[in-house]
Amino acid sequence: MSAAPIRRLTIATRESALALWQAEHVRARLAALYPGMTVELLGVTTQGDRVQDKTLAEIGGKGLFIKELELALSDGRADLAVHSLKDVPMEMPEGFTLAAICEREDPRDALVSNHYLDLAGLPGGARVGTSSPRREAQLRERDPLLSIQPLRGNVNTRLAKLDQGHYDAIILAAAGLKRLGLAARIASLLDPEECLPAAGQGALALECRTERTEIVAALARLAHRETTLATTAERAFARGLSASCHTPLAAYAIFRHDELWLRGLLASESGAEVMRGEKSAGAGDEQAADALGRALAADFLARGAGRLVGA
Repeated sequence: MSAAPIRRLTIATRESALALWQAEHVRARLAALYPGMTVELLGVTTQGDRVQDKTLAEIGGKGLFIKELELALSDGRADLAVHSLKDVPMEMPEGFTLAAICEREDPRDALVSNHYLDLAGLPGGARVGTSSPRREAQLRERDPLLSIQPLRGNVNTRLAKLDQGHYDAIILAAAGLKRLGLAARIASLLDPEECLPAAGQGALALECRTERTEIVAALARLAHRETTLATTAERAFARGLSASCHTPLAAYAIFRHDELWLRGLLASESGAEVMRGEKSAGAGDEQAADALGRALAADFLARGAGRLVGA
């Protein structure tokens, strides 16, 4: 006997403009797949949203955007949560699963500036806003004369700080700007050769309780195979290095000639030392993609990456 169709789902979401866009996007996808289903949103303010005067690394990392949403799943207020995959910790807590990873938007970083068109045009001493150790290390490696300054807040808050003259340029994820209809603010997109993205950047993840097998099955139809395999490799690389939220780490995988090509980066916080590597392999399933990420992490560790982790 087949299970009864799910009639109602509640999505837990942060209340920023970008998070609400993401939740509405998933709601529309679910409504198209399951016409008889009612999908509601539950807004949640997370610790990461409440504390704006410190970097995420100082207050506990990007997982602070996730914990309150998981509490809503545990106590039954919500059935699933929508996350930016780059914000999801590499180790899932017991009882929770990523039921689907949706098709990726543009994974690149974007330079936003009212005066400069690209990184090469930034003068020495230019004030560049970012609170990402990954971005900061790669910017410092490229140009040690840049003044990298902390930047917190939602997308619109960050843009307002730029417009008020606090920065000469800021670095944001291209995906968020495009999803909010703000692509016109992008001065230039940073090629992965200039700034390798974060693991999972540009992809949306749908989380639910592992025991809710009917929801896991329903959400699986929103999964995008190539994005799932690429981000599985990226996250396995990060997991294999056991990096903390303080560690500048990047990972980006794409399919090339029927193989999954994974590039990784690990740096000291100052950007004075940067380690890069890459590896390709056939990745027909998640197990193979995970193995690729673990293999690249093992290569990094064999080259002495342990001294950079948490340094």
